[in-house]
Amino acid sequence: MDKLQKVSFAQFREMLGPDGARGDNKDFLIVDLKYDKALNFMRYPFRFDGYLVVFCTGGSLRLDINLRSYSIRQNSMAIIVPGYILRVSEVDPASLDDLGFVVLALSHDFASNVRFDFVRLFNESMRILDNPIFTLRGEDLKIAEDYHRLAQRIVASQATNKREALVPLLASFCYSMGSAWEKQLDGADPMPCGKNATRLKLVFEHFLRLVSEYHDRERNVSFYADHMGFTPKYLSKLIKEVSGRSAPEWIDSFVILEAKNMLKYSDCTIKEIVFRLNFPNQSVFYKYFKAHTGMTPSEYRAS
Repeated sequence: MDKLQKVSFAQFREMLGPDGARGDNKDFLIVDLKYDKALNFMRYPFRFDGYLVVFCTGGSLRLDINLRSYSIRQNSMAIIVPGYILRVSEVDPASLDDLGFVVLALSHDFASNVRFDFVRLFNESMRILDNPIFTLRGEDLKIAEDYHRLAQRIVASQATNKREALVPLLASFCYSMGSAWEKQLDGADPMPCGKNATRLKLVFEHFLRLVSEYHDRERNVSFYADHMGFTPKYLSKLIKEVSGRSAPEWIDSFVILEAKNMLKYSDCTIKEIVFRLNFPNQSVFYKYFKAHTGMTPSEYRAS
């Protein structure tokens, strides 16, 4: 197996088979799915470049998000932002007949152009990294079901302005589910607020997108600072302020995640991984990997 597959929104639609082909919208998708052969591609790790909201309507499975395993059960919802690594690691055979999902998929361009603060809600990425799964209960569950029914009716209609009808509905849905998600964080560190909060979040989003794109080639903060028009010191200050983690820590986390994925899920030799991640030699890579994980690459691959 080669390096981790990167999946575009168009590819994701195609991978879903006939279900993904429904409708005439090229940058958003709302679909009910059963776990079957059409979803076998999710048994292998992939990185999706759009936004996903996955709601489990029945059954259970284990979903790996950025190499961390989570249990998905009925009424669980997963929030996936661009760049996350996904893999279905285990499906409960006893619940296979009941296993189903509602999937909302948005391309990054669609999410960026919609007139609601999708960035503020779903690019609180440092919190979603640790809290991508939550369970809907009570009134929050009823609200989600109402949104789903209304969206289904719009998609199934013969209206020529489906997109225009769905955009405000999606905005309202995202805010409602974001509120439900925040209620379950149980003391997670709050995001910054105040007059500089929006600017900080936009800077952080831009930084994460650059790191997601270039981490396999560039590990120096100055590279990202140059792209963003900041000095390395000032960029590091901003990233620390908004996320509680330094810019080098974020860069290292992406590099280590990529290395772990290739060690676990590819046939690449360590020499090939060293080349793909732009390390000067195996010795430097071994020291780097062990400093961040406490294990050598060979030990991690064997674990």
